[in-house]
Amino acid sequence: AHAFGLKTGETAVVRGRVIYADETPVELADTYYPREIAEGTPLAEPRKIKGGAVTLLAELGHITDRIIEDVTARPASESEQQQLQLAAHEPVVVIERLSLDESGRPVQADVMVAPARLRRLRYEMKVS
Repeated sequence: AHAFGLKTGETAVVRGRVIYADETPVELADTYYPREIAEGTPLAEPRKIKGGAVTLLAELGHITDRIIEDVTARPASESEQQQLQLAAHEPVVVIERLSLDESGRPVQADVMVAPARLRRLRYEMKVS
């Protein structure tokens, strides 16, 4: 709600998924879209999107120009332990990603939770 500047009572469209690798759950991913962008499109339907959501957003005129990510680590919740088949107190990495179009409007917000042991984050920065 905060990312999209929603007022009390306003809602967004969310797509929740469990991502698997070789039949093992490796990530929980919730993706949010502003209702006025997603409503009436495959973004608001509970199925895979042919070509992917980023391609569909671009076809709808919402091309991602900038991404902001916040990365944190914490112990998994009980629900995350169950869904990701984790040991008690096993840490997870949480990536919160906000995708903005060329005008700076947020068009997609993601919250991804994965076992820390399966994630490696690498950033490269040029310093002039």
